[in-house]
Amino acid sequence: MDEPATIGGRAMTARLLLPGPDGRAVPYRMSGVPVPAPPRPCPPPRSRAVYAAAHVVPDPRGDARTPIIDWAATLRFRHHLWSLGLGVAEAMDTAQRGQGLPPALVDELIRRTAAEAASVGGEAVYGVATDGLPPGPASWVEIADEYLRRMAVVEDAGGRAVLMASRRLAATAAGPDDYLRVYDKVISAAGRPVVLHWLGVQFDPELRGYWGADDFAGAARTVLNLIETHRDRVHGIKLSVLSAPDEEWLRDRLPAGVRLFTGDDYNYVRLIRGSDGRGSDALLGVFDPLAVVARRAFERLDAGDEDGFTRLLEPTVPLARHVFGPPTFDYKTGVVFLAWLSGHQPGFRMLGGMEAARSVPHLAEAFRLADRCGAFPDPDLAAHRMRLFLQVAGVPQ
Repeated sequence: MDEPATIGGRAMTARLLLPGPDGRAVPYRMSGVPVPAPPRPCPPPRSRAVYAAAHVVPDPRGDARTPIIDWAATLRFRHHLWSLGLGVAEAMDTAQRGQGLPPALVDELIRRTAAEAASVGGEAVYGVATDGLPPGPASWVEIADEYLRRMAVVEDAGGRAVLMASRRLAATAAGPDDYLRVYDKVISAAGRPVVLHWLGVQFDPELRGYWGADDFAGAARTVLNLIETHRDRVHGIKLSVLSAPDEEWLRDRLPAGVRLFTGDDYNYVRLIRGSDGRGSDALLGVFDPLAVVARRAFERLDAGDEDGFTRLLEPTVPLARHVFGPPTFDYKTGVVFLAWLSGHQPGFRMLGGMEAARSVPHLAEAFRLADRCGAFPDPDLAAHRMRLFLQVAGVPQ
């Protein structure tokens, strides 16, 4: 890990020049007060099931045509999450599934993470998708068979499958019956109960009309029908539609024992806390950069201190809403940028060159907001790396 610049042995973290939306650089003084990490290893939270969707670290020798994973850094980050008692949601959108992570590397990522999880008793679930199909039209049988092929990789590794929303199915299905036909076949063949995956168009515009309806209520009818048919084979559903009322409505109608994992990176504090003793579990990309803060918040929730949970986690919401701001599918850039600033990887690189998907002012605001909510474990290192980034970007310090 590189060292922050110092004067007289004191790290220079006080001031930086950060560009605003108009590109004009203005002075910023860091708070330099991180949320303290707990002693590790931590047990999993008792009050909720919690998974952080984890990013991958590319090897700089690769490029968009021949991506290479830095396996040491990628797996080290998963151990960081497990050491905090959080589960890992592997090979999901945060890992650039469908945006730079090719199928062969998906399978290798799943196998490697499953082996590491087994070595430490870490919790993990694994994305299963249809991104291995060749370009062109596909029938519902071909789509279902692709789900089954990819699910076999997960189950052979001893994992639980998350049946990710399929762009190919969205393009092929004529209505709700086509979705039910595909999911019936896949769920019936699963070796253990699966997690369904409902991703809104904010995260992927190609999923418009998923479940055979453009409106939430119509899509929810199909989902509830599917879950009721397979209630003993559906562990839960991960919902990412960025609407707290819609999630609460669906959560209240799920059969007993079926979990709702919030994927709402805007409203997660309200949805996890819940009301009347019922709150959502969590499967969130934003918990990748906020793992320590999340762990501390769940300690309060486990102790029955709902207000303490909110006081710790609510200050992270402005950062989350910024990182996941439109176009939301580019949120991974902010997640990886914060991971680099926090010392979890050697460079700010992403598969497919997606580090360029967000502007310098956008990333500068992410830095400000992360500092304000105590998300940087080492503020000196974060300041040093931010200066390096800005200098390369043409913002003198």
